[in-house]
Amino acid sequence: MEKSHQIANRFREVVLNGTWIANTNYKDQLSGLDWKIATTSIQSLNSVAVLAQHIHYYVAGLIAAFKTGSLTIKDQFSFDFPPIESQHEWETFLSKFWLDAEEFASITQQFSEIQMEQPFIDEKYGTLQRNIDGLIEHSYYHLGQIVLIKKMVSNHLPQ
Repeated sequence: MEKSHQIANRFREVVLNGTWIANTNYKDQLSGLDWKIATTSIQSLNSVAVLAQHIHYYVAGLIAAFKTGSLTIKDQFSFDFPPIESQHEWETFLSKFWLDAEEFASITQQFSEIQMEQPFIDEKYGTLQRNIDGLIEHSYYHLGQIVLIKKMVSNHLPQ
């Protein structure tokens, strides 16, 4: 299997369908989750919804960069989202997240070995592969937070 297919499958594992590394994934953790749980913050921690939107921000931003050759996302805006105020809004976001995740994986698996080793947009960002690997690692980092925050929120809600 080509490197790009392996990397695309690693991305799918963390977001859409895997259990190998974390024994879970974003889709398992977020599908069917009540929006009130998703949007509840404990102390100064980000909510589950904000963390999911944060990862989606990078997924969508990299898709745009792949298509246009221009990187327009900025870390300083990666936590700025309008509040989710209903189950419908939450489910609409999740649908977009899953579609964009699959598009990201589909684009990724089309890159050649040579493209994967080329600079991503600008040499200062490193290679294309380094950036995709970074998104995967970043996604696992926040997935762990999501699992813990869900447990914390569930333990604080009235029974």
